[in-house]
Amino acid sequence: MDLEKVILTREGAEKLTAELRHLIDDVRPEVIEQLSFARSLGDLSENADYDAAKARQSDVELRIRQLEDILSAATIVENTSTSTKVVSFGRTVTIKHLGTDKLLSFKIVGTHETNPAANTISNVSPLGVAILGGHVGDVATVKAPKPYSVEIIKIE
Repeated sequence: MDLEKVILTREGAEKLTAELRHLIDDVRPEVIEQLSFARSLGDLSENADYDAAKARQSDVELRIRQLEDILSAATIVENTSTSTKVVSFGRTVTIKHLGTDKLLSFKIVGTHETNPAANTISNVSPLGVAILGGHVGDVATVKAPKPYSVEIIKIE
């Protein structure tokens, strides 16, 4: 993971911090309790509960380390500009896919907070790169395996 260039929106940093606190304050103690209970069942060599708890502990500790690394290397970028004339980090953009005429709206965020289901895309994704710096009415070509063009319809 390239942690030298981690950028986050304020909201993204807050969500990752909340996830970290939840893992440390709630999930980690729960896993420790599960491990203790599984140990109390006896022979660890054939104890599926113990194996499952150890695997979960490993996953939780890995995610905690990842979040700590991301947050320690993060630069929070505030979209302080009140201008909605230029597509920039943190802005919500509506585009029209010129091949299908389908309208899509999404917020441009950092890679560690991207969630397509929540209508966010990364600033370094092909679409993000293509439209950053653009204006309403601009047409941009997205350099994807199968290139396509989009028109910027609205910037919020």
